[in-house]
Amino acid sequence: MLPSWEPLWPYRAVLAVDARNFSALDSKGMQQVNADIQPLLAQALSASNVSAHWERRMFGQHTGDGYVAGMDPEVLPALVGCFPDALRQALARRRADAPASTRLQLRVSIHVGPLPHSGLGVPMVHTHRLLDDDALRAVLNRANPEITNTVVIISQRVYEDVFESGCVNGDVLPDQFVRHLARVKKFQQPAYVHIPGFDWRLADPDIFEPLDTTNTVATQLASVPGAPPQETSPAPGTVNFSHHGERGIQAYHFGTGRGQR
Repeated sequence: MLPSWEPLWPYRAVLAVDARNFSALDSKGMQQVNADIQPLLAQALSASNVSAHWERRMFGQHTGDGYVAGMDPEVLPALVGCFPDALRQALARRRADAPASTRLQLRVSIHVGPLPHSGLGVPMVHTHRLLDDDALRAVLNRANPEITNTVVIISQRVYEDVFESGCVNGDVLPDQFVRHLARVKKFQQPAYVHIPGFDWRLADPDIFEPLDTTNTVATQLASVPGAPPQETSPAPGTVNFSHHGERGIQAYHFGTGRGQR
């Protein structure tokens, strides 16, 4: 008798968004943001040429201050390469068309994994953990909302599937995604952060400090010839980043004080 087997659930690309400072709005403002998010996503996905997939989305649901849905994984090259900037432009048009409206900044996470039709499963949990990472909040808290309205985090699996396949849509480059160790509750996984239109090499070094030498990324940094010595520990509440560039691995974290070169 042949052993029984269970089929693997279909792989889904999971897209989740969340509005910054939603709890600070009054009831009317919350209702407006909630009503605006889904049309903004539809505009951005249409501009990314995946509107047909969006119409067939699975387990789509409002989360009060955001929205989450699953799509076929074949949309990943467009979600990574086109969607972030398309969403930035859609938010900019909203601001231009309604100058008196609440400034809307969105955090976005993109992940992929096997999920049933209900959407209940570990990949969905991980998508929300990525969305809740402090790095995204730190970026938008620093940003001018008139200029930076979108920040995106993608899982390492998504990054590898899109860029290593060479199938990314649009003109986005791997160097526009900075590697970051996402940590939320017990969740801890490498991910990549992207700010549409931003060049990470232009970041003011005075707002960064080196990582703790006990950190894995910092240990790698120490092995790079000519790398600066590392501090013993970062300040509380900081957000760690590492970037792979021409000079090897560059590791930083946002701190509350002045950084050191």
